[in-house]
Amino acid sequence: MSPSRPTIVRLDCKAQSYDWGKIGSHSSVARFASSSPGFTVDESRPYAELWMGTHPNAPSTLYQSEKSLESFLKADPQLLTPYFHEKYNGHLPFLFKVLSIGKALSIQAHPDKSLAEKLFKDRPDVYKDDNHKPEMAIALTDFEALCGFKPLDEISAALDQWPEFWALVGDQAANEFQEAVKRSQIIEGIKGIKEGRQALKALFKTMMTADSAKVTLELDRLVARLQSTGEHYPAQSFEELLLRVHSQFPGDVGLFSLFFLNYIILQPGQAVFLAANEPHAYLSGDCVECMAASDNVVRAGLTPKFKDVEVLTEMLTYQTKAGSDQLLSGVLCTPTGHSLMYDPPIDEFSIILTTLDHAKEKERLRGAEGPSVVIVTKGHGVIRSEKSDTEDEIVEVVANEGNVFFVGANTPFSIEASSDEGVTIYTAFSVKPDKKDHFHH
Repeated sequence: MSPSRPTIVRLDCKAQSYDWGKIGSHSSVARFASSSPGFTVDESRPYAELWMGTHPNAPSTLYQSEKSLESFLKADPQLLTPYFHEKYNGHLPFLFKVLSIGKALSIQAHPDKSLAEKLFKDRPDVYKDDNHKPEMAIALTDFEALCGFKPLDEISAALDQWPEFWALVGDQAANEFQEAVKRSQIIEGIKGIKEGRQALKALFKTMMTADSAKVTLELDRLVARLQSTGEHYPAQSFEELLLRVHSQFPGDVGLFSLFFLNYIILQPGQAVFLAANEPHAYLSGDCVECMAASDNVVRAGLTPKFKDVEVLTEMLTYQTKAGSDQLLSGVLCTPTGHSLMYDPPIDEFSIILTTLDHAKEKERLRGAEGPSVVIVTKGHGVIRSEKSDTEDEIVEVVANEGNVFFVGANTPFSIEASSDEGVTIYTAFSVKPDKKDHFHH
């Protein structure tokens, strides 16, 4: 079957206002969304997420048209390729987003496929689909997050260092955890790892199910003690973080998760990949994020929403690792050195970040054998489809900050900067699992 003609179409994408978003034009989401006519920024409103894709909660449409991207894709299977068209029922395999975070998001984890199927069956009012949701975030600004469990000895040390943490879980749970950690370090191999994970699960569950009056009491003590020193805690110190998150969610048990989870600060261009069943919370900053096309989330703290503590504490893997081990770096993927590929260990998506620093600089991206979505996060440029053996037609579109494009499968294209500040684009794409290596030169 011959590939369909080169397809690059501009999209209008929906901005979501959640209360944790940055306010007005401080939000990248609002700035990017306002590149579409008809969108006016309300300076009193939080703008949290820009959704680029076919997810029914906020589906993208063709530029200045009522036509949904979904109906456009369903009309021509070649746009996704017949393989993806069939596998994802005419939808994009991924949901691409920009996030702009003013205050902490809930501590959460996303279910794996089998748990998602079970939750959707049992509680469709809360869990809206049966898909898993691994996700990857790439920082656009400095970006703070909690991500994965700290090494056990760090959690053990925190019990000794923070009397309020010890008091919340109680002598018995704290002592049992510290003893189990010591034992797990002596026992070789898988048995030791298992013992450590069981101990961590027991302590985390004790904390998450603690009596709410006790949580409030110990948090008040902790905050009062930190404030009574009169010390000025530097930005991004652990103490400053505790006080800041407490001011956003006073009395929330999720604050004690800060003793369990790695606190990481991503620099622009650094990424973090979050596998299913791993706990995390984004705290502040802007990022692009890509995920399997699901909106499933199990929450357990730092949120006014429904908390499903029982499901969350049972689903987590309780793997521990240092915060720096969670980071994912881009790998150069073109001869020019202008593009980095972020390739998480899953089938649904990868992302290429292309940065051109000066006018007239140019980069060519070979067409993915699957669908792509491109967002311009900075500057101005021109995107052109490339001629191929079978195709003389060239599609050319102006690409300004905030613009979003769908690129059909097998459409190689170039981006050329047209302003002195250059242009930056992120391209999320899908390829069949056996074709991933094709992208690495």
